[in-house]
Amino acid sequence: MDFSQPQKPDVAQIAERITDAVMEHRLPPGIKLVEEKLATAFGVSRAKIRQALSLLAKEGLVTLHANRGAFVTRPTAAEARDLFATRRLIEPEIVRNVIERASDEDLKRLQAHLTEEADARQQGNRRRIIRLSGQFHMLLAQASGNKFIEKMMSELCPLTCLIIALYDEPQTPACPEDEHSQIIEAITRKDTDRAIQLMLNHLEHIEKELHLDRPAARDIQWETLYG
Repeated sequence: MDFSQPQKPDVAQIAERITDAVMEHRLPPGIKLVEEKLATAFGVSRAKIRQALSLLAKEGLVTLHANRGAFVTRPTAAEARDLFATRRLIEPEIVRNVIERASDEDLKRLQAHLTEEADARQQGNRRRIIRLSGQFHMLLAQASGNKFIEKMMSELCPLTCLIIALYDEPQTPACPEDEHSQIIEAITRKDTDRAIQLMLNHLEHIEKELHLDRPAARDIQWETLYG
């Protein structure tokens, strides 16, 4: 995996790019994040990598083990259920706020994002579909105008991608087709009740596609990604 770029990234940029890799399922749950290899890939010092991993650990995306190192978090089935329960509490409020507060520019960005999603589906680019599906919910949170909710969603969306990586079927789409566009259509019409119900149905649909009652045994060796 090539993280290289013309200028050396700062800690926040490193953390963001690792998060993107998680959201695209290029870094699977449970994989060890070797500081030396990441430092080489990013062209930075191990100290800077360590800072980025500590930042991601605070957000729950990385788990730090004494004397063992850093690993991409492996959420349990119980944690997955709790996460979706949390999202069902938060995202109706996001929808309400978007309808009340979103500007025309916010709605244009959301519509443009739907176009990107449709393009990714047409190309059959699963990694891009997964990343864009998570970004859709983050864009809604940004358009809601509530910075606290936005921060929570910036942590919940990558964790959701980890859960999908662990518990879904490889061919299952990250978000069912057309459900995002239906939500935006209801938001545009300012139909709050329908938009909220569509969002709740959407989250329930995603959770039901997961196999949370069976052991999560999906692993990819580091060498297949970074060798």
